[in-house]
Formats: sequence, C-alpha cells, structure tokens
Amino acid sequence: MESKSSKSIEIPEVSIKQVAFKIRGISPLIVNRWSEKAKQELLDSHMKKAKKGHDAKDPQQIFMSSLYKFKDGKRTGFPAVAFKAAMIRAGKSVDMVMTDLRAMFFIHSDEDGLVEIDGTPSMREDMVRLNGGKPDVRFRGEYKDWAITLRISYNSKNISPEQLASLIELAGFGVGVGEWRPEKSASGTFGLFELEKS
Repeated sequence: MESKSSKSIEIPEVSIKQVAFKIRGISPLIVNRWSEKAKQELLDSHMKKAKKGHDAKDPQQIFMSSLYKFKDGKRTGFPAVAFKAAMIRAGKSVDMVMTDLRAMFFIHSDEDGLVEIDGTPSMREDMVRLNGGKPDVRFRGEYKDWAITLRISYNSKNISPEQLASLIELAGFGVGVGEWRPEKSASGTFGLFELEKS
C-alpha cells in the first residue's frame, strides 16, 4: 500500500492573461477619502488624548480632502480594490464562491492602489444625522459623469473574460462603489455603472 507521503500531488496549470474593460457611471459616484485630520483625531481618541475644540468648517478644504489624488496633484481616482470587492459580492448573488473568486482575478491600479477617474469632481453637500441623532452637514466629492478603465489579470483556467464582464455588469447594477451605494443602503442609488460597449 502506497503511503500518503509518497503520493504525487497534481497542481493545476496556471494561465494568467489580461483584459481591459471600460465602465461608465450610470449614477453619480460619491467619494469620501479619510482625511489626515480625521485619521489623527481617531488616533488621538485611541491614545486617550484630550479632545481639541472644533475648528470652523472649511467646505472647500473638506471637499478637496475627500478626493483620492494622484501624485501629480491633478488627476483623481478611486481604489481599485473597491471594484474587485463589488465584483466578488456580485458573484455571491449568482452562487459563486466568494473565497474562490478572490484568487481568480486581480485589478491593476494606475498608481498607489488607485484607478484613474475620467471625470471632473464637484462639491456635494448633504444633511446627515450623527449617531446621537444630531444633524450635521457633510461635504464630499461627487462625479456626476464618470468613466474608469479596469485592467484585469485573471487565471483563464478558472474564469473567462465573458464571466468577468458579467460580474462587472452585475456589480454595476446591484452593488455599486463609493458612498450611498445599494450594497450599503436600502435607499442607495449612487456609484452604479455599466460596461461601455465598443
């Protein structure tokens, strides 16, 4: 009888290929990057430092801080991982295994984890209620018209370009990206997108 240690293990061949998809927003994209000030305030609270008094709000500064900027200070983007997460979440809705999907494809960033947004951001103002019920005004970046090119590496032994395209369509219709998206809110209608047909 052959021992377990002497059995050979068959490792499936890996075939990595690349494909690019251009997506276009069908509803505005709301972005809300954590500002350095917010990060510092959170760190201070964890370190039990005394709270400082609230500074007067500067809407323009808050808006600019909410954007994901490239190093050149001109271009803006959005985390590439957000689109992968949306595609994986969409896969669950058609009974695909999320943990398996994570290993099947990878979305490349253009710089520092960001994919570039083809679009111009504007300031969005919303009334919100904090945890204690107190009203507050939030200023965030919004792209009313936007498009992004997703460059994807994938294992063709596990998933096809057609399946990736279907996942993008499903993610764009029912999951979305950014703030106030369907996945996170019953009333969310933002951050939806579709494949741009060639």
